[in-house]
Amino acid sequence: MWQRSSSPKMPNPTRPPSTEPTNRALFCSPRRAQVSKSTANCGRWASTRLRPIMQTFRADLHVHTVLSPCAEIEMIPPLIVQEALERQIDLIAITDHNASANVAAVQKAAQGSGLVVLPGMEVQTREDVHILCLFENLEQLAEWQKQVDAALPDLPNRPDFFGEQLVVDEEGEFIRTEPRLLLTSTAFSIDEIYERVNQIGGLVIPAHVERTSNGLFPTLGLVSDTWPVEAFEISRHTTPEKARAKFPAMGAYPLIQSGDVHMLESFIGTTLFTLETRTLAEIRLALRGLDGRAVIIQKSQQD
Repeated sequence: MWQRSSSPKMPNPTRPPSTEPTNRALFCSPRRAQVSKSTANCGRWASTRLRPIMQTFRADLHVHTVLSPCAEIEMIPPLIVQEALERQIDLIAITDHNASANVAAVQKAAQGSGLVVLPGMEVQTREDVHILCLFENLEQLAEWQKQVDAALPDLPNRPDFFGEQLVVDEEGEFIRTEPRLLLTSTAFSIDEIYERVNQIGGLVIPAHVERTSNGLFPTLGLVSDTWPVEAFEISRHTTPEKARAKFPAMGAYPLIQSGDVHMLESFIGTTLFTLETRTLAEIRLALRGLDGRAVIIQKSQQD
């Protein structure tokens, strides 16, 4: 995103065309914002650099749909989008358990709304740890789904015990059920998930790491040197300060906080990203604090 002059000057027609890239062949003009002060005289060609315009976006990157057997029946695409917008959330990720069949439907439901929906999945490792796997596009997610399918036990779902696993369209209309049990561990270790997801171009974030059930630190109590950790997610039930104090192994790694949304009222939107655009690549830069990008966890009313 670049800030441009609303009425750029035209070059002298007798002047030979510039061979420099367009964004570097600029005239010195007081109306041009954020232009390098190295320009000596107005009217002369100068090598300049425009800075990207950053914005702050409210995010919740851990949202389930009715495909997850533990999610409420209200978690259908149009209601997910409506609830996120009502809570002034700008960016969400759909992260069903070991599955992704409803991601495209939520993206379609969000078209034209201003809400950005990232493709994702919550994978359960063979250590029984939950991991968020986020992707830039549906093609990356489809490749990851193939790998997860091959690593998922071929066990039938028991709707009477675990709950229904529903695939729906963008309007929330029923398409089919997912017959295979999703609420179970894959054959992947944490190391394998980091390696495989990074190869595809995705982002790995261990989920609700302080939580007793399926959380990284209560389950394993450590951070392996072999994991290329970029961030951890904490649950809605703690704060960064409390989580770091309870689990020193968390160190100074970047944190996000998510609602782990299984019902509409669970959206929290306490993670604020400063980004140029709402993409996975930008989120990665924000987690590293690069070039003006940042991530903070806003204090919630429950704290």
